[in-house]
Amino acid sequence: MTSVAAGAKEPQSTRAALYVVIPGDLEARTGGYEYDRRIIAGLRDRGWRVEVRRLDDSFPAPTQAARDHAAQTLADMPDGAVVLVDGLALGALPEPVEHEAGRLEIHALVHHPLAAETGIDVALAAELAISERRALAAVRSVVVTSRATAARLADYGVAADRIAVVEPGTDPAPLARGSTVHQPAEVALLCVATLTPRKGYELLLSALEAVPHRAWRLTCAGSLDRDPPTVARVRAQLCERGLEDRVTLVGDLDAAALAAHYHRADVFVLPTLYEGYGMAVAEALARGLPVVSTDTGAIRDLVDFDAGIVVPPGDLPALIEALSRMIGDAAVRARFGEGARRVREKLPTWDTAAASMARVLEEVSRSS
Repeated sequence: MTSVAAGAKEPQSTRAALYVVIPGDLEARTGGYEYDRRIIAGLRDRGWRVEVRRLDDSFPAPTQAARDHAAQTLADMPDGAVVLVDGLALGALPEPVEHEAGRLEIHALVHHPLAAETGIDVALAAELAISERRALAAVRSVVVTSRATAARLADYGVAADRIAVVEPGTDPAPLARGSTVHQPAEVALLCVATLTPRKGYELLLSALEAVPHRAWRLTCAGSLDRDPPTVARVRAQLCERGLEDRVTLVGDLDAAALAAHYHRADVFVLPTLYEGYGMAVAEALARGLPVVSTDTGAIRDLVDFDAGIVVPPGDLPALIEALSRMIGDAAVRARFGEGARRVREKLPTWDTAAASMARVLEEVSRSS
C-alpha cells in the first residue's frame, strides 16, 4: 500500500488525456462527488487534460441499458488510454472492465466497498461483493481515500502493493463563531450528511432524546431526496418523540448557506455507521468545531483524541454519554474546541490531494 504524502507541485504532466468515468451527477453534493470534482479540477490545474465520461445514475445496481452504455463508453476509448473509474460504477461492471483491461490502463477509485453500504438488500450486497472483487482484480491499481478502506480491500483480494491512499483535501475556513452571541443557553449542534440509513440519523435522535441536558438545537444539512423512506422515518421519529421544535431538517444547501450553518454551530455531530474517510468531519475541524462522531474511515485519525469524542458505530449508550458530556459542559466544549483549532492547521489541502493523485497515476504508468 502506498500512502502519498504532501509535497510541492510536480511538473505539469505531458499525458494526452485522462478519462474519468463517473456514474450520476458530478455536481451532486456528497462527499464522494466532491472528492471527484476537486481531484478533476486539481489535475486540470496541473496540466492534465481530463475528460469526464458520465454514466447512468442507476449504479451501483445498474439497469441493463446502463450496463450496455458503460461497456460502450469503455469500448470507445482509444488504445492505451488512462482511465480512472469511480468505484460506485466499477464494482458493478466486472465484465466490461475485464474485457477492456488489456488495452486500457484502468485504475479504480474506491471511496468504500459497495457491499458496505448500510441498509441495502442482503442478496444485493453479496452480489456486489462478488462483482467488485472481480472488477478490482482486473484494474491496474486501486486508489482509496483512507487507510481504513485500504485495509478493508484485503477482503477483496487486493494486494497492498496495488493500493494507493490519496486522502481528500480540506479548504481553509474561518473559525466558527458559534451560537453563544444569540442564544447563550442553547448549544447549537450541526450534522452534515445526506439522510440515508448509513449516516445514523435515527440513532442520533434516539441519543439526543436520552440526553439529560435539554438546552440544545440540532440542524441537519443534507439531501432529503436521496432516500425518501429514511426521511419519512426521521420525520415520524421527530413527531413521536416531541423533538420537532429542536431539530431542523434544512435539506441540501449550497456552499454559502452551508458555511453559514458551520459558522453558527457550537458542536459538529456525525453518528455515521460507516465512512470511507469522513470529509464532513474534516470540514468541521477546519472551522475549529469540537466533534462527536464514530470510529470509522479516517475519523479517529482526524479527531486525534484532542478535538472531540469518537464512539463505536451504532453504540447508542456511548453516543448518549458523548453527547451528554459535550452538551452539558462548556469546559469540555472549550477544551475540544482548542484541540480542533490545533488539528485544523494540519489538515491536507486539495492541492496536496491532486498532486498525490497525479503521482500515483504517473508512477503506475512508468512501472507498467
